[in-house]
Amino acid sequence: MPYQVIARKWRPKKFDDVVGQRGVTQTLRNAIESERIAQAFIFAGPRGVGKTTTARILARALNCVKGPTPDPCGKCEPCLEIAEGRDLDVHELDGATHTGIDNVREVIIEGLAMMPARDRYKVFLIDEFHQLSKSSFNALLKSIEEPPPYVVFMMATTELEKVPDTVLSRSQVFEFRSIGVSKIADQLRRIAKVEKIDIDASALALLARSGEGSMRDAQTALDQVLAFGGEHITAEDVSTVLGLVGRDLVLDTIEAVADERAADLFQLSGQFVEAGYDLRQVCRELSRVCRDLLVLAIDVSRFEDPEIAPEGDRDRLRALVQRFSREDLMRAFDVLSRAEADLRRSSQPRYHLEMALLRWIHLRHLVPLAEVIEGLKSDTPIKRTGDSDTPPRAPLSGGSAPAMRSRPSAKSQVKAVPHRVAQAKTKPGKAESPPTGRAADTLSNGGEKDLKSACMAKLQRTRKVLYGTVIAQARRIVFDGDRITFTFGTNQKTLQDQLKDQCSWVEKTASEIAGKKMRVVVEQENVDELVSTSPLVANESRKAEVMDDPTVQAMLDVLPGEIRDIEKA
Repeated sequence: MPYQVIARKWRPKKFDDVVGQRGVTQTLRNAIESERIAQAFIFAGPRGVGKTTTARILARALNCVKGPTPDPCGKCEPCLEIAEGRDLDVHELDGATHTGIDNVREVIIEGLAMMPARDRYKVFLIDEFHQLSKSSFNALLKSIEEPPPYVVFMMATTELEKVPDTVLSRSQVFEFRSIGVSKIADQLRRIAKVEKIDIDASALALLARSGEGSMRDAQTALDQVLAFGGEHITAEDVSTVLGLVGRDLVLDTIEAVADERAADLFQLSGQFVEAGYDLRQVCRELSRVCRDLLVLAIDVSRFEDPEIAPEGDRDRLRALVQRFSREDLMRAFDVLSRAEADLRRSSQPRYHLEMALLRWIHLRHLVPLAEVIEGLKSDTPIKRTGDSDTPPRAPLSGGSAPAMRSRPSAKSQVKAVPHRVAQAKTKPGKAESPPTGRAADTLSNGGEKDLKSACMAKLQRTRKVLYGTVIAQARRIVFDGDRITFTFGTNQKTLQDQLKDQCSWVEKTASEIAGKKMRVVVEQENVDELVSTSPLVANESRKAEVMDDPTVQAMLDVLPGEIRDIEKA
């Protein structure tokens, strides 16, 4: 007897055998029992989920000698002939082949007037129904709406949106769902037990995931692996035959990202290439694990779900969940999804994968703006998992907290926030000229200069976040008797408000150092004063401001060079 593939041998024979489609099968059973049988059915859904099989079971249920019955016997001639595809009263048509109106008129429309040769119902089962031409759909409208009482139409399609609404409104539409990985794995386990196949649990999980919701695809994959591995199948056999990415290598890659071992990522990318994996599949598997980690981070009870956390990977997943924030995982999913799309049209897919993994490491340094603002209020250090103790760079002027924390280079490890002080010379008896740099010192005498230095040093030491992101951004800081004046630019309204909220703490710190009551005044820079400044001084002021900008400093760290002049854009 010729070999019969698993997908055909294990095709369901009754409604109870259909896996993962209880909503459809239970509705059909109830319709048969209550004798509410429609004249036309449309079965829609992904490939390999049981659409055509369910239509054949329904045809057997209607024509069984004991029927109509929801449980066909499977032994009478109608049941056997329908199962084998040779019943004269059950016509199966392929919509992709019989797409023209002439075929539809010849096979269906002209045969409607003929009574069934033997069965109770004449059934027209049209597969790939959406591929019929527009004229064929129009020709069928009247037949589907008012067929003879002994005719039933059953149409199966994977693209329901291509079926005209005029046809849908004349039929009962049943939408089939993708089958869950756990249900596919259970069915494969039953098949392996009956067929006396020794297969590992991890291999079953890989086969179930490879089906991507299709039972037929998973069974076909099992047949293919059997031809390679014989009666004993391991996860390595499945990975080799189907080109699936090993779970261990995927988790190794994510652990390297968590440890920020950039050099190891290049080696792991090389292992993917040497193993012959499709790098798009690698991105897909990395995205799948990111999604699984996010599910586990939101709902810890899912650790018991073998579809999310297989038993062999549970400990490693539990450790990885603690090392990534939810924002990290969502950003990683976006990066990997874009990388998968880029790989489709790339001549160097390995490079795209490596850059995507390095970008993932870089994005883990992002700090939510809410955390920065909260740190300003409570002065709590802003740290992320895996971050060093290096303080963040100051934000750009204007009050916006930086979205990104960059690890300092060798040139900038001494100070995280560059703070150049430009002192303006003043003439006796005249008001001091405007400063030429951010946070320029305006000093009235040596004693106040020492007081200012001591006070600023303590603020920087005890309140790093407040000093770096607010105080250091002031245009001028003036100590005059018992008064400290912080002057901000016209575009630094947010910084003014933040310092006003912290005035009491700054006053307390200054009072302790000065030994007397100190008062803090926060004011905005005088626009008229800036306009009256000479062009040369104004240009020097702008140049000093640009040089103090953290972004400019970061660029100079990476790209060595010299800024000779600036121009207003």
